[in-house]
Amino acid sequence: MEEKKPASNLQMRLLSAVVAIPAILALLYKGPALAWLAFIAVAAAIGAFELFGMTHPEDRVSQVAGTALSVGLLVGLWFIGRQPTFLLAVMLLLPILAMLLTLWRLGSINSAALRVMAMAFGPLYLGGGMACLALLKKDAGADGPGFVLLSLMLAWMSDTGGYFAGRFLGKHKLYEAVSPKKTVEGAIGGLLGAVAGAVAGSLLYLQSLPVLHAVALGVVGGALGQLGDLGESLLKRSVGVKDSGGLVPGHGGILDRVDALLVTATLSYLYVMFVRG
Repeated sequence: MEEKKPASNLQMRLLSAVVAIPAILALLYKGPALAWLAFIAVAAAIGAFELFGMTHPEDRVSQVAGTALSVGLLVGLWFIGRQPTFLLAVMLLLPILAMLLTLWRLGSINSAALRVMAMAFGPLYLGGGMACLALLKKDAGADGPGFVLLSLMLAWMSDTGGYFAGRFLGKHKLYEAVSPKKTVEGAIGGLLGAVAGAVAGSLLYLQSLPVLHAVALGVVGGALGQLGDLGESLLKRSVGVKDSGGLVPGHGGILDRVDALLVTATLSYLYVMFVRG
């Protein structure tokens, strides 16, 4: 009997997308704001647990604490994030809490400093970025779902453009020490994909966004999103893991899927708050 070949990574990606995208869009456009918050909070919790699993291996207490801090920051930003005193408290208390937690869970003294920094950085990186994705639906008014979708498209189209350009045209390594498979040609394809996705958004589902603004968001979001991807690759390579997890077939873990999205959602939220007004 002929042995069945396993599905390729691309096939698994497509199958996962076919299942996930309609459900996400239905929740985004039809679901209540609190349901969207709950969905983002669950995704953030899984991603944070993956992150702290890499930075705090074999220390389940610290992993849970880091996850709780990340989700707590997300929820806090949703309900009281506009209060300057809350933001100031977060900035001042996170490093102190990270230090105290590491003193409690000392482990190897050789990695203690890095674990302090990871515990202070992780909630801001994961919880803050995912909070922007949640807050766009609430704070951008009637265009909220459109800006969430724009953030997703900036990440997805950049990833798609980079994948195909790198596969068929890639010759020159982009940053081999961090991500050996990424190429300059793939990065250019990712940038063009992000611009195309942003312009399509401006024309199709977010018509309040001027085309020139969409192009600018596509260029900046496409570039920064790829840097977010490289940054997460740097974290994984530094701790010797290939994927942050195995929850999403063909995609690795949640953190592997939101590395660029954390950046594009933050960019979109800052645009809504300070440019669009």
